[in-house]
Amino acid sequence: MEAIIRALFERYERFFNQSLAGQPDAGERTALYATEFIAASPLGVMAGKNDERFGETMLQGYEHYRRIGTREMRIRHLRLSPIDALHCVAHVAWTATYARDDLPETSIDFEVHYLVQVREGDAKVFGWISGDEEALLRERGIV
Repeated sequence: MEAIIRALFERYERFFNQSLAGQPDAGERTALYATEFIAASPLGVMAGKNDERFGETMLQGYEHYRRIGTREMRIRHLRLSPIDALHCVAHVAWTATYARDDLPETSIDFEVHYLVQVREGDAKVFGWISGDEEALLRERGIV
């Protein structure tokens, strides 16, 4: 299970950076996420579907990231907490790099906890739990 999930997050990191570069791959997005998912953040808990609406929301999110100067997202560390033979929590430590004309290159470390399911040899994200991204960006002068 560990190798399959590590490969999932290698693809996830590549997809994120391609999307930041303005080259999102809808097929890859569909492959990374389960057909339905949950998410929790300081804004609350939501449920969603991996559909065209989710794809549009993601495109808007990547546009926002580009506007604020996000240049790269890199996984620093990945730790897995198995739940059973098919499920785990993937604790992903990210480093985000930002740069704009009015901002020197700035790196911010943060962590997101992903709920992952492995079925038929394929891993997919079916949920995530994140901290207060906006507060962290304000604190570091990004937004």
